[in-house]
Amino acid sequence: MIEVHHLNNSRSQRVLWLLEELELPYDIVPYQRDPKTRLAPAALKAVHPLGKSPVIRDAGVVIAESGAILEYLVGKYGNGRLTPARDFGSPDYVAYLHWLHFAEGSGMLPLLLKLYVGLLKEAGAPLSPRIESEIKNHFDYMSAALGENDYFVANTFSAADIQLSFVLDAGAGRGPLQAYPNLLRLRERLMARPAYQLALARGGPYEVGR
Repeated sequence: MIEVHHLNNSRSQRVLWLLEELELPYDIVPYQRDPKTRLAPAALKAVHPLGKSPVIRDAGVVIAESGAILEYLVGKYGNGRLTPARDFGSPDYVAYLHWLHFAEGSGMLPLLLKLYVGLLKEAGAPLSPRIESEIKNHFDYMSAALGENDYFVANTFSAADIQLSFVLDAGAGRGPLQAYPNLLRLRERLMARPAYQLALARGGPYEVGR
């Protein structure tokens, strides 16, 4: 049985969603953020040295990092679902890898910086223009790449869309998502998926950007 160490209002919601899409059985070990610091509890360090979520345990193997977890689960259990065929000569597969890792490698960084720098108030103000510029740069890029398509890779729902959903959620909470109608429509499309709703029912309320 796959064990998901699930922190409320975190990236681990994507892991629950993927497991529901793949119709895999799993157990949840729940954790709650500190209401003041918003940090994960120290108990997570007993699972993985970073003390962060998501973390999964599968057949004795512990895996951290949401991108790695999604790639592992789709590769091991997907049977070809939620990913293009693994062909490094295929533009679709290369695009899939790109978007799967863009989310955390590029997309989330300025959104996180906006959150942390905002805590500095006046002291952080000089950094805000650069941060806002990078957020716009990334959302412009995503919007142009999606265009009028329904999904990012070969116009077909994939694990890359699940991974990117956290960027869209953060963009709705503390970014410019409202300025990008096609990205807004994608977010609504993703949230309407039955597996997304099942993951919410099991994992609990999910809010990002507050």
